[in-house]
Amino acid sequence: MTEQELQQRRRAKWRLDGRAVRTLEEARDFLESVGFALMYPVRGPLLVPTFMGAAAGSDERLPSAKQAFKDPRAQAATELMVRLLRERSAFEANVFPETNFLVAAPVFPYFYALAGERNPRQAAKALGRDPKVSPLVRDALAVIEREGPVSKVRMLEALGGAISDAALERALEELWSKLRITRVDYTPQRGSSWDVLYRWAPEAVNEGLQISVPEALSALVSKYLDAVVAAEMEEIEQFFGVLAPRSKVREAVNAMIAAREFAFVVVGHRSMVQVAPPRVAYVPKKRSRP
Repeated sequence: MTEQELQQRRRAKWRLDGRAVRTLEEARDFLESVGFALMYPVRGPLLVPTFMGAAAGSDERLPSAKQAFKDPRAQAATELMVRLLRERSAFEANVFPETNFLVAAPVFPYFYALAGERNPRQAAKALGRDPKVSPLVRDALAVIEREGPVSKVRMLEALGGAISDAALERALEELWSKLRITRVDYTPQRGSSWDVLYRWAPEAVNEGLQISVPEALSALVSKYLDAVVAAEMEEIEQFFGVLAPRSKVREAVNAMIAAREFAFVVVGHRSMVQVAPPRVAYVPKKRSRP
């Protein structure tokens, strides 16, 4: 495989070749195809597709999350993303500091097994015993458990006092980063709405609880390699380093190579890892009779 062929295959897979995602069905198909994507591009060499790029059909002059408000393409992308959240075809995660991370519903149980809590229904009690957790975080979770799905506007009303919007935002991000809550809707008028994850997606959470961490990591790396076509070990470790120790990521990749599920491929002058091509069984030809 040449470098040009690799880039062409990625652009086609990531819908950067002019085939912009326009409809809900196309958005669902794209996200299921790649498994997961950043909402907006981030600074630094992070090899992963973006939902914004697929919605624009190009990677030219894509806005960052902070620039999105002044880019008309971002509104259409956000509307499609929110529709995916509403119908539970996708879930958001707060793992990268610059933008949201979107995970397709079929892949989400593996992501939850890697990043979620093993006893989600006891989250409130666990928070109550943790001296490092602020009272606002505990109170915000209590409101969401009692009233969710609930908007941030309603949460501020329920919490009362002189709580600032910024303080509540920080509390929600802390809960979200542990997959205790999930964003389920958004409107410009009322902002984001939240619910506890185990109530919003009980099947996905229960499935994730049955998956071991090594199994989840292997499945996610497989989906990642399918989405990026091929990647260097450093690129794989860099992407998954926010979810697991790099040593564990390397162990998972090496185990899959040993099992012949992954294979090395030379691209230009680089040695990369890809999902191994399907094995073709050898069938000997029958000898013709004299």
